[in-house]
Amino acid sequence: MEKHAPHNINPLSENGYDFVDEPLFESLLNNKADSGYIRDIIGKSKNKQPLTLEETAALLNADEPEMIEHIFETARQLKKDVYGNRIVLFAPIYIGNYCTNDCLYCGFRRSNPDAVRRTLTTEELHEQVRNMLKMGHKRTIAVFGEHPLYSPEYIAECVRQIYSVQYRNDSIRRVNINAAPLSHEGYKIVKAAGIGTYQVFQETYHHATYAKMHPPGDASAPSLRSANRKADYLWRLDSAARAIEAGCDDVGIGALFGLANWKFEVLGLVAHAIHLMKHYRIGPHTISFPRIRPASGVSLKEVSEHDVCDQDFLRLIAILRLAVPYTGLIITAREPAPLREQALGFGVSQIDAGCRIEVGGYVESGDAQTQAATLSSSGQELKQVLERSQFELGDVRPLDEVIRQLLQDGYIPSFCTACYRLGRTGEIFMEYAIPGFIQDMCTPNALLTLQEYLVDFASSETQLAGEALIRQELAKIPNEKNRQDIAERLERIRSAGERDSYY
Repeated sequence: MEKHAPHNINPLSENGYDFVDEPLFESLLNNKADSGYIRDIIGKSKNKQPLTLEETAALLNADEPEMIEHIFETARQLKKDVYGNRIVLFAPIYIGNYCTNDCLYCGFRRSNPDAVRRTLTTEELHEQVRNMLKMGHKRTIAVFGEHPLYSPEYIAECVRQIYSVQYRNDSIRRVNINAAPLSHEGYKIVKAAGIGTYQVFQETYHHATYAKMHPPGDASAPSLRSANRKADYLWRLDSAARAIEAGCDDVGIGALFGLANWKFEVLGLVAHAIHLMKHYRIGPHTISFPRIRPASGVSLKEVSEHDVCDQDFLRLIAILRLAVPYTGLIITAREPAPLREQALGFGVSQIDAGCRIEVGGYVESGDAQTQAATLSSSGQELKQVLERSQFELGDVRPLDEVIRQLLQDGYIPSFCTACYRLGRTGEIFMEYAIPGFIQDMCTPNALLTLQEYLVDFASSETQLAGEALIRQELAKIPNEKNRQDIAERLERIRSAGERDSYY
C-alpha cells in the first residue's frame, strides 16, 4: 500500500492532502466536447473502465437530449452487467444526536434550540435493534452525532451490542458506521469491533462553500472549538485515506447536493475515487449523493443556493455509474418513492427502506407508516417530527411495501452480507468485481436472503410476488449443478428452517 505524500497541508490537519483542484475543475466544466469524443467516452464506460476527470466533465457538459439519453442507456446496461438486477437493502439506526458542529443545513446543528438531544442507553439500543430484526432487517448503518461522547471506544461498543441482539436465532449481520472522521488509532479501534463500511461524507468539495456551511466552534467556548473539527476541510477530506491506512478497507464517500454546483460535486466525488484508487488500489465501496432536505432550524432559502432538479439528479447518478463502474451507488429515503424507482435503473445498487431517523424511532414511533400519517397531518405534528430528526424523509413506506415494489419492477431485494464475512472486501472485492464474477455469487446470495424474508416476515401479497420472481431467476442460472444446489438451499429455508446460508 502506497501511503500518499503530504501536499497543501493545513496546519490543523494531521494528514491532509488536498486533491481537489478547483481551477482545474472550473476549466473542465467550461469546455464543451464534441459528440464524437462523448461517444468514445461512453464506449470506454461500456467496457467497464473508470473515467478520468476530463472524461467525466465531458459527460457533465453533454446537454443535448440525444446524448443524455445515450448516457442513461449506458448506465442501465452497466447496472445490469456489474450488479445484475439485485438491490441491497439496509436501514439506519440513530444512536445519538449530540453534536459540536454547527452545519447550517442540519437539524442536529449545535445552535438549534429546538433539537431534541438524546443518546440511547444499552437497553434502548437493544430494543431498537430487536424491532429492526422483527421488521426483517439484516443490515444497518449506525449513525452518531459528531461529539466527544461518541468516541471510537463508544462506537465500537455500540457495534458489539448491535451484533449481540438476537431474534428468532438471527441477528444483524452487518453494521456500517456514519460518524465523525477518526484518527488512525480510532479507526483501528472500530475496525476491531467488526464494522463493515465506515462512511464519511465530505458534504461539499467546494472550499469556500465548505467554509461557509461549517463555521468553526464558538470562540468563547474552547471545548466546543477544539471538538469541532468539521470546520477543518482537509481533516475530513483525508478521512477515507486514514481509514484505509488503519485497516478499514471498505469506506463510503458522499456529497450533499444543493450546497454547490452539482457538476462540481460530481467531479469532487470522482476525484476522491481516483485518489483512493491511485494510492491504495481500492476505490470507495459506496458513493452517496443525498439532496438537501427540510430540517428543524434550517432555512433552505439561505442554505441551498444550487438546487438540483430531478432531471439533473438522474443525470448525475447515471454519470457516476459510468465514471466509477464498480462502486456501489446509494440513493436514500430522502428522495420520494417515484424518483427512487426511476434512479434504480440508472445504476443505484443500494437503498434504505422502512427507515426511522429519530433517536429511538423504531420503538417509540413505530414503522415508517407512522411518520407518513404524521407528515400528512398538522404543521405542529410535522414540526415535532423534524425536531427529533436530522432532516425530513421523502420515502416513508414500510419495508414490506418497498420490497413488494422492487419485486413488481423485476428487482431482487437482497440482504446479503456474504462478501464481508468471507473476506471479499477492499482490493479482493475489486479482483472479483472487475471481471464480473461477483454476479455468480451475489445473485444466488440475494435469492437466499430474499427467501428468508418471504418465509419469516413478508405479507401474503409480497410472498406471492417474491416466490414468482425466485422461480424466474432460478431458471436463468445456466449451470445445472449450481441451479440445483441453490434450489435445494431455498427449499431448506422454506421447509427446514435453515438460515444464513451463503456462498
